[in-house]
Amino acid sequence: MTQLIQYANLRSAPWKNGGGSTTEIAISPAGAHLDDFEWRVSLATIAQDGPFSAFPGIDRSLALVDGDGVLLDFGDERFVLSPSEPLIEFAGEDAVHATVTGQHTTDFNVMTRRGVCRHRLELRTVRGKEALKRRAGTTILFLADGESLTLSSARERIAMVRYDTVVMEADDDWTMEAQQATVLVADIIRN
Repeated sequence: MTQLIQYANLRSAPWKNGGGSTTEIAISPAGAHLDDFEWRVSLATIAQDGPFSAFPGIDRSLALVDGDGVLLDFGDERFVLSPSEPLIEFAGEDAVHATVTGQHTTDFNVMTRRGVCRHRLELRTVRGKEALKRRAGTTILFLADGESLTLSSARERIAMVRYDTVVMEADDDWTMEAQQATVLVADIIRN
């Protein structure tokens, strides 16, 4: 099954601490909540400095999609999520404090429940036509930058605009086509 999730149809919700907002894109199983999902992808805006919520037993990846970046303080380590270093992976139980380095930052967030599934997140630039190599039963394609992208298989043709997402579970061969686009590809691997 292939599902197009149009960003224009999604709604954001403020964080409990007021430091930003999150837009849930997809969650599995359908109807799951933050305490019982197997995997979840979302788009978060960090508007002010503050701590991340703790997600024990969850592996997380963040990818910067808009803004100058954010300093992530893990106590004894620091990482600057920036246009030059746009991806980071960490454990959901890690205590993380965010310091916004510009006005705000928007990040694509992938979370998987340890012991149930795991994920790989890859940043790709598409110019022209390129094959999408799927490496898992579920692949999530997010259009992070660029005006549009067309995703095609032998059976389907899907037009995407910025921040749209496609969740693929069928074993089709896919081709991505864009004048220039930046995509994030998340492979969800069941244990």
